[in-house]
Amino acid sequence: MKLTTLLHTSALALLASLAMNAQAGTAPKAPAPAPVEPSGALFDTIGATLDVGYDTRYYFRGLWFADNTTWTGVNLSVPLSEKLSLGFGALYTTTVDTLVTAEGEDTSLDYSELDLAASLNYDAGFAKFGLVYTHYEFFDTFSGSTRFGPAGGGELNVTGVEEVGLTMTAALGPVNFTSGFYHDFTIGAAYAEVGADLPIEINSWLSLVPAVKMGYGFSSYYTLPGTQNTGLTHLLPTLSAPIKLTDSATLVPYVAYNISLDTRHSNNTTDTEIFGGVKLSVAF
Repeated sequence: MKLTTLLHTSALALLASLAMNAQAGTAPKAPAPAPVEPSGALFDTIGATLDVGYDTRYYFRGLWFADNTTWTGVNLSVPLSEKLSLGFGALYTTTVDTLVTAEGEDTSLDYSELDLAASLNYDAGFAKFGLVYTHYEFFDTFSGSTRFGPAGGGELNVTGVEEVGLTMTAALGPVNFTSGFYHDFTIGAAYAEVGADLPIEINSWLSLVPAVKMGYGFSSYYTLPGTQNTGLTHLLPTLSAPIKLTDSATLVPYVAYNISLDTRHSNNTTDTEIFGGVKLSVAF
C-alpha cells in the first residue's frame, strides 16, 4: 500500500513538472562570450622612438668629426618572442657651423652623415645581448677634412663604412654596465668599448645620470699613418639630466668631457675638451 502511494505521488509530481515547462517554455542558454577582436595596429607590438638633438661638438668613439651638429634618429623594436627582438635604426647628422683652419685661413667645413642599423637582440634575464650591423655613409667624406681624406683623395679616403658588432648590457644593483666589440670591414680594424651609468632620481620628473665610457682601438682604427695605431682611444665622463615632459616625451641636456688617450693624441684637433648638447626623445 505504501509503495502504491509513493509511485502515485511521483507520477503526479512528474506530470506537474512537465505541465509547468510547457507553459513557461525552455529556459534560454547562457549567452556565449563576445569574440575578442584581434588588434591589427602595427604599433601595438612595435616599440618606436624618435629623437632630435644638438651637440656643440661631435665626437664619435673619441674622434672629433664636426662642430654644432644637429641630428635626427628613429628606432624600431619588433618582438619575435618573449626574449628575442629585431631592431632597426636610422640616424642623420649634419653640421650647422664648423670652422677649421686650412693653409692658415679659417674656412667652413661641410659635414653630414647617415647611419643605418639592424640588430638581433636577446634578453637572457641577467643581461641583454645584441648582434648589430651598421652602415655609415659620409656624404662629405670621413670627418669632412683632409686629415682623413676628401672625396677623390686624402690619406684614408673613407666615404662609407660597413661594420658588425656584438653588444651587452647588464645591471648590477643601481649601476648599468655596457660593452661592445665592433669590426670595421672597410679598413679591416676593430674597436672595443666599456661603459657604466648610475641613474639618480631627484623627483618624479627629473633625474641625474653620471656616466663614463672608455674605448680601445685595434690595428689602426682610424689613426693617421705614423701615429700610435693600437691602444686606448679616449675616456668620456658625462652628466645628463633627463627631464620627463610627458609620459612619452623626455628632454635630456648633458655635458661631457672628451679625454684623448694613446691613439687619439695625434689625431684629434683638441686633446681634451668639454662640450655639451641636448636631445628630445619621444616614445610611441
